[in-house]
Amino acid sequence: MVHKFKKVSVIGLGYIGLPTAATIASHGAEVIGVDVSETAVNAINQGKAHFSEPDLDMLVRSAVLSKKLRAQTEPEEAEVFIIAVPTPFLEDHSGDLSFVEAAARAIAKVLKPGNLVILESTSPVGTTQKLCRWIAEERSDLRMPDRHPSNPDIHFAYCPERILPGRMVFELVENDRIIGGITEACTDKAEALYGLFVRGVLHRTTAPTAELIKIIENAYRDVNIAFANEISTVCEELDLNAWEAIRLANRHPRVNILNPGPGVGGHCIAIDPWFLISRLPEKTPLMKMARTVNDQKPEEVLAKVRPHIERAQRPIIACLGLAYKPDVDDLRESPALYIVEQLAKENNTDLLVVEPHIEVLPPSIEQYDRVKLSTFDDAMRQANIFLVLVGHKEFSKVDIQEINQYPVVDTIGLWEAWAFKS
Repeated sequence: MVHKFKKVSVIGLGYIGLPTAATIASHGAEVIGVDVSETAVNAINQGKAHFSEPDLDMLVRSAVLSKKLRAQTEPEEAEVFIIAVPTPFLEDHSGDLSFVEAAARAIAKVLKPGNLVILESTSPVGTTQKLCRWIAEERSDLRMPDRHPSNPDIHFAYCPERILPGRMVFELVENDRIIGGITEACTDKAEALYGLFVRGVLHRTTAPTAELIKIIENAYRDVNIAFANEISTVCEELDLNAWEAIRLANRHPRVNILNPGPGVGGHCIAIDPWFLISRLPEKTPLMKMARTVNDQKPEEVLAKVRPHIERAQRPIIACLGLAYKPDVDDLRESPALYIVEQLAKENNTDLLVVEPHIEVLPPSIEQYDRVKLSTFDDAMRQANIFLVLVGHKEFSKVDIQEINQYPVVDTIGLWEAWAFKS
């Protein structure tokens, strides 16, 4: 059966929802974007993305000008509803599904028989089933696929995003996708939707398996980053260069070690493994240890910086980067931001924060008088301690000789050869 979708609603217009909405709109469907933020809604309706991402502004502008994309704060009727809202964790590290539940109950009011509901938010196993039940509580007049698999009114599927900030517009189309329906018919319908714009392979499975796949993809990355970070700690103790050791180890045909850093950030890797660890702690000791290794890395960085502060007569630190990864403006769960926050609280040094992808400092550090948002060139001229936290392209263009006499803590190996000697 061929499904044609003329009207799609995307609930949540953040880092995943907005690129998804604009991409679907660019392929001919009318797209209604829904978000609780009036600021985001207003920006989108003016043809602007409300965060920095290569090529996204152009895609949004084109979709809005062609009248294929519009944003609002309340849902309206559509054929497909894609939920792409945050799923943080609670104090016990279990998944906080309050945003998913709120989205489910909001769209329930406008659902009609024949509609498709897709969850893209990274979620604990079983969330798609909960989504189905939340909507059933609001709409007892509709048949759900878990209770009426042969003739449901609404179809449900879990289809996790797999895109990388900085490459979202490209990867949204080119990457393979996992399509997991509550029933085979649900999978059919979701597969038809993604077939409209995805050039990668569409892999069919069940909703719970798709939920698990998304979590283990990020847990895999977390474990591998923890291994690299542990190597860097070992090399510190042995007075060896971690980046040289890793680079040469990777010359082995079956070894591919990642590079160490100041910790793990972003909306996925730092959070998602906990959805499994909190549920099955006795079965996930490796994942938990990886989280521990990566979570303690920022404290190790601070321990390396503090002796330089104590030795300086008037310490001025150039903090290079706040984002959680290079060349984006995303500060979510960023270890770089955490490190700068801790230094700001100690109030015994001036901090020149260089983050070329933001225009104002986040409130958590803006409140401190001794923290200033600086240009790279100004920070290079004024600082007497250099803390490299993020590998933005701009930071690699430095004349080492100009700051040769000052200490450097290079957490990512950007100035590796010189920084290690320091």
